[in-house]
Amino acid sequence: MLKTSLHSAWPRVTALVAALSVGLVACDDDPFAFDWDPTPDTVLLYSLARPELNLVSAFAFLQRTPVRVETAGATGSWDAAVDTRDGRIVLLPPGALGVVGAARITTLEGLELEDVRRAPSDTLVYVADEPVPVDMGNVYVVKTNRSSGSFGSSCVYYAKLAPVEIDPDGGTLRFEFVTNPVCNSQDLVPPD
Repeated sequence: MLKTSLHSAWPRVTALVAALSVGLVACDDDPFAFDWDPTPDTVLLYSLARPELNLVSAFAFLQRTPVRVETAGATGSWDAAVDTRDGRIVLLPPGALGVVGAARITTLEGLELEDVRRAPSDTLVYVADEPVPVDMGNVYVVKTNRSSGSFGSSCVYYAKLAPVEIDPDGGTLRFEFVTNPVCNSQDLVPPD
């Protein structure tokens, strides 16, 4: 009985799949394309040096989420933290705090956010375990921690950020950023 009903439904299922496939091709849509917005978002982070506990001091770029570093389970969930060192605001990759992770940061001096179209491919220019001083007029590229991609692959993602407001006395950093949602792609602007 079950074999007969599946056998009789098969032509309808095949027709439905064919119709959906034709619809996708006819619309000229790529079902595997990522639609991402190049418009920068802005975030405010607080220095780890501030005396208050549980302030958002780190950021996960792929998830676009501020993170409280002191919170249980925060290890490995962020790509860059903000701290104050020698009176300056700095970015810290996880390795600078002894946290294991793949996140790295590099500095591109004298550029505007919109000028940076691609992340550097030279892995030696990225910092893994040292503070990165933050200055106005520079762009910083972040290579994120590893995450699962759409098809189960292990991926890193790239983001760019530029400081909007640096306040060492108040212990804050406000920056704008754009993150590429495509697994392992070093492009920092969407394809045309």
